[in-house]
Amino acid sequence: MTRPADTLRARLDQRPVLLAPGAVDPLTAQIAVLAGFEAVYLTGAGIAYTRLGMPDIGLTTMSDVTDVIMRIADKVSVPLIVDGDTGFGNAINVQRTVRCFERAGAAAIQLEDQTFPKRCGHLRGKAVVPTEEMVGKIKAAVDARQNGLLVVGRTDAGAVEGFERAFERAERYAEAGADIIFVEAPRTREELASVPKRLGSIRPLMANMVEGGRTPMTPVADLEAMGFSLVVFSAGVVRAMAKTARRFYDTLRAEGTTDSIREDMYGFDELADIVGTTDLLEIGKRYDTTGDGA
Repeated sequence: MTRPADTLRARLDQRPVLLAPGAVDPLTAQIAVLAGFEAVYLTGAGIAYTRLGMPDIGLTTMSDVTDVIMRIADKVSVPLIVDGDTGFGNAINVQRTVRCFERAGAAAIQLEDQTFPKRCGHLRGKAVVPTEEMVGKIKAAVDARQNGLLVVGRTDAGAVEGFERAFERAERYAEAGADIIFVEAPRTREELASVPKRLGSIRPLMANMVEGGRTPMTPVADLEAMGFSLVVFSAGVVRAMAKTARRFYDTLRAEGTTDSIREDMYGFDELADIVGTTDLLEIGKRYDTTGDGA
């Protein structure tokens, strides 16, 4: 059986560019797979938003994320790229995080060079650790993996030290063993295009599209033409879900019924099909020894 990490590694060498939408739980991951996506990105911001109702400022724990990985991997079989924040501590913590994520079912872990507590890459006021500290974390992650887990080396230094320093850091992270490089939050299309121009020959490159974030929203086809291999729309699904939920609650409060928005909702049977109700009930019958088929 092919390991998800091997599937992801092979896919990054192919075209078209790999587009991985964000997911926050097994339901959103399943819907993404049904929509035809080949990989899913587990967003740290999305976990903070949905599990804690809190901002992405370093409040989630390694255990929070591991639990979601396990639940998603139990539902879908496509590669799962996981936001590992700063690794939740020093190099030793990074190794524990890698082991836990890999056992839970992750195909790749993204590690960033922010100080702790970190914050969303599209917020102001970020700070980064020394380059050597992050190099040590990347090496620790590579040494800890046992089943081919890919390591995404992310740098947030562009907003702190300038993009030349970010490129220098990215090169060091690749030398340390990172399989994918991610330069977070370019502020213009020119900065975005400069990433593959400088780094495209050393590792596959990842781009992150955040609706309303600091990086201009750029069509996936354009990102592929620039030279990116992986594009994620990290927490967009949460923004869509939140707005839909507000409309649902506002309508129910105002009208006392959801009839006016039913076309924007799945019906009972439709959602049952998505989560596999009929299939699971049939499996249950196979193991039923009571004779009544209940």
